Parts: sequence; C-alpha cells; structure tokens
Amino acid sequence: MPECIELTPMDNSKSPESTQKANTMVESTLTTKSDGVPLYPGEVVCVALLKDVTYLCPYMGALTGRLVVTNYKLYFYQGTTEQYTRCIVEVPLCTISRIEKVGGVTTSSRNPDGRNPYGLEMFCKDIRVLRFVMRQENRQRKTIHDKLQELSFPASNKLPFFACLFKEEYAEDKNGWTTYSAKTEYQRLGMPIEGWRYTKHNSKYELCDTYPHLLVVPAAASDDDLKQVAQFRSRGRIPVLSWIHPESQATITRCAQPLVGISGKKSRDDERYIQLILDANPHAHKLLIFDARPQANAVANVARGGGYEKADVYTSSELFFCDIHNIHVMRESLRKLQDACLLAHPNDDKHWLSNLEQTQWLHHSKVILAAATRIADRIESGKASVLVHCSDGWDRTAQLTSLSMIMLDSYYRTLEGFMVLIEKEWLSFGHKFAQRIGHGDKNHSDSERSPVFLQFIDCVWQITQQFPTAFEFNEQFLILILDHLYSCLYGTFLYNSERERKKEDLRKKTKSLWSLVMSLRDDYLNALYVSAYQNHVLLPIAAVRHLDFWAGYYARWNPKMKMQEPIQERHKELLKIRDHLRKKVEELERQLAAKQNASSPALTIPQDAAALSV
Repeated sequence: MPECIELTPMDNSKSPESTQKANTMVESTLTTKSDGVPLYPGEVVCVALLKDVTYLCPYMGALTGRLVVTNYKLYFYQGTTEQYTRCIVEVPLCTISRIEKVGGVTTSSRNPDGRNPYGLEMFCKDIRVLRFVMRQENRQRKTIHDKLQELSFPASNKLPFFACLFKEEYAEDKNGWTTYSAKTEYQRLGMPIEGWRYTKHNSKYELCDTYPHLLVVPAAASDDDLKQVAQFRSRGRIPVLSWIHPESQATITRCAQPLVGISGKKSRDDERYIQLILDANPHAHKLLIFDARPQANAVANVARGGGYEKADVYTSSELFFCDIHNIHVMRESLRKLQDACLLAHPNDDKHWLSNLEQTQWLHHSKVILAAATRIADRIESGKASVLVHCSDGWDRTAQLTSLSMIMLDSYYRTLEGFMVLIEKEWLSFGHKFAQRIGHGDKNHSDSERSPVFLQFIDCVWQITQQFPTAFEFNEQFLILILDHLYSCLYGTFLYNSERERKKEDLRKKTKSLWSLVMSLRDDYLNALYVSAYQNHVLLPIAAVRHLDFWAGYYARWNPKMKMQEPIQERHKELLKIRDHLRKKVEELERQLAAKQNASSPALTIPQDAAALSV
C-alpha cells in the first residue's frame, strides 16, 4: 500500500551536522539530513510520500519516485523504494503560485492528450508546471495538497516566511544587510554638491511612505516646498535625485505623475520645483521629461486624476513618451512566453520563432532598452538633465533609471555595484515586490502581479550579451537573484517598501541574499570581464534582431537545451588561470625591478662639480 507520513517539524539546530559547511553548494550551505534529504539550517521534513508517486516530466516522460515536502521546499527523488538515485524536482514552496487537484470527479486541468490522471498540478512563478500522479488510496493526495496549501502561502495563512526560520550563519564581514548605505552611495556620486542637498524630512516616512528615509532634493527647495509638491504628485512621490554625472552635473531624477486631472489642475510649487532641478545643471537649457507610458495611457490617466506635464505649463521642459505598456500587458506577455516554452521544444520546433514573436516579450524588452538608451545618450552626449516617471513611479520608472545608470556608470556593472543598484532604485524606492510577485499569497489571479523586475533583469542580460566583457558578474548571478526573488529564503525582496521592512525588522529576523553572494563571490564573477570598460558608456542596440531569447533562464528546465559542459565551470577554470597568470606577472615585475636596482650604480657627484654648484 502506498504510504504517506506526516511528520511534526523538529528542531534540527542542535544536530552536530548542522555546524558542517558544504562549500560545494551553489545556493547555500545544506547541513542536516532527514530521511536522505539534504536540508537547509532551519528546514524540516513535514510530509514524506514514500512510494507510488509519478512525476509527469514534460521532457523525460513519466518518472517514478518519492515526494518529500519540507517547510521550505518540495523535492521529488527518482528511484525505487530501496534506492532513490536522483533529485529530479527541487522547488521552493513560495515559488509555487497555484496548486490544483486533477483527476477524480472534479478537475479544472486536463492534459493535451485528453488523459486526466489523478494527482496534483502546480504552477510556478519561474514558469515551471509540475504534475504528479498518485494513487487514490489512503487519501495521500489530500494530505500532500493540504500541507502544500498551508506552507506555500504563508502570508495568506498568517504564517512566518521561511526566511524568518532560516538559521544559516554567515561571517560578520559577509553581512549583506550592510551592502547598501544611502549616504555612502550619494557620497560616491559626489554629494554634497552645489545645487543639491540632503533632506531627512521623510525620516518617519510622513512625506511619502514608499520612499526611503534619506532623499536628495534641489538645494533651493525648502521642506515646506516638498510638502506642497508631494500633494501634486501621485502617492506623494516627488522628484528626487537618483544619479548625477561626475563632470557635467547632468542628473537623473525620478518621481510619479502629476495629479492634473480632468479639470487641468496646476501647481506653482511643482512648476518651480521642476525649474530648480533644471537650474542645478549649468549646461542644460531644458529639462527632459521621459514619461514611460504610451501617450494614450497617459491621456487616459487624466480621467483618473493623473496626467502628464503639458508644454504650455512646464515651459522649461520637453516631454517624451516611451511607449512602455502597463503591468497587465506584461503579465499576459509572460504567460504567452510560458506557454511557448512548455508547449514546444525550442531546439526542434519549426514554429518556435513565430510562437516567440507572438508573445511580444522581446518587443517589450526592445522598447524598454530603447528608452533607457535614449536617456543615457541625452545625458552623456547632450549633458541634459532627465526626469523619469510613469504612473506611480515604482515600476517602469525603476526599469528606466536602473538601466540608464548601468549604461552610464561602470560601478553598477560590478558585482557590488549591481547589488547597490537593486537596493537603491528598486528596494528603497518602493517597487512593490510583495504585490508584483505575490510572496506567500494564494490569490494567483491578483491583477497586481506582474514581471516588472524579471523584465529588468532580462534587459540587463541582453546588455551583457552585447558587451560580454563590460560586466564583472555572470549569468548565474542574475539567475540566482531571480530564483531568490521567489523563494522567500532571504528577506531581501520581502514586502513593498523600506518602511514595511523596517516595521517587520527584517535585518534582525532574516538573512540578506547579498550575504550568500559575498560568501560565494567567485561563483558569480565573469571570467571575460575587462576593467578597461570602467570609464566607458554603453549604448546597446535596441532592436529585436539584436536581442536573444534567454534560454539559460526560461528554458533551463529542458535538458535538451543545456550545454554539454556547464559554462560556469569553464568560467571558474578561466578565473583560476587568470589569477595564476596575474600573480606570475606581478612576480616577474618584482624580479625585474630588483635586477634594475642592482645593476644601476649609485649616483655620485664629482668634487669639482659640487664646488661649482656651491
């Protein structure tokens, strides 16, 4: 008879094995083992289905084995009862967005071939769809389903995220929560600088509850001015400094849409504030405003109380619409991409390219990259200051500011700099990660969900393909970020804003993803990186024919798409060879310097010459 065992979670923290370090693990240190399953510190087995489970793999067919559910992950091991050889499926529970019972009397899911096996179907945020077939005896499906529903959606069930239970310890100098300091980053940009000042007017998040506590604003704007401007900008998100050019003083500022509305409201304070941003740049004659939305959407927002900066009101500015569609269009585009990846094998389907084109995913990436490239070019070549916004200033705005800063500033193309960029432009400035990703939320059809951050990472990957030696980090680093965007293993991406994270005390309760990155730094370095790019501005070609489908991420579950030799292993070897050659060059340079010093005679001044000099 099939056996289903539900285990009461036990404390593994006192196990002697929990102190051992497994340096070969890429994601994190796995310590204790329970029933043959390697566990993270704080992870415990909750349900073990010991036999008679079949995984319907879309690439390898039906595989028999056992299913194990912990308080963090779902594992499927292939093999017989006597020996389970391979872990075929390993998915963090918070990566699951929907769980459905299939087969039996009622079902909402059916296989394309018409068969409807009895079991479970799980839809994941990393575009996987997992199907498991079980026997109907002993109500084993119900046990697994109920436990998965409980653990996969902690927010809906008022349970703590696993990030709060994760007991991994990192070295003190690898504390990822110290990676970003707003003051330090602004100082790196040149602050204090003429025309700009710090303000702590948002220290208690009263000016704008989705902005960080420390802001940089025009020096001539008083705190009272900030209050007035906040009343005229959506969500109180006033224009603030994101980046400043080290030579021309051209700036990137970000905000939300003005609240113009049907009545055509105006704000003298907002108009003056925009003028102050322009005045801070001595080389610019007009402030360039990049509205990320299509013009039709911006006009439609007027009816909802929003709007855009009209030329007859903001006479010292010039407005450009970037035609980037909203979160709903992007969500549908990703759904189509998921269908294309699941229904076809990209390496042998003759309709693959047409299916990919119909998703419009690469087209949307092209539009985003084109707008960011235009911003970077206007700042670098035209010495112009730029203001970026969309509707609320936390989705498309973050995409454009981040990408243009990567193009302009080589610091953000380093491993450390990219972590700082995400902390600053995405986390501190209030991208709604909890709502866009749906962390621990069972409402999979929530209209607020959208792959905004995934699109940004995809665009970064596209730039790395055009400039493979300009980035210090590699593809694995980008994939790691996306995996833990969903996993809830770390506290980095939890909640919607800096204020919420402080309220939940995440720095004390959870670990930072950047702790893992710094502990395994060499795993995420690009062997082809050339530091000579440090002072270069990158302007990628924003055309679909120059963009690629990111098979390394979207198709990585398909074994037919994998390289025969993992590229990260080859990169590690290249890094070792590079470091060895670098040390050899340094040693030879020291030997040469020592020989030159030994062969050159000491300089002596003849007595007659000395007398003449006197």
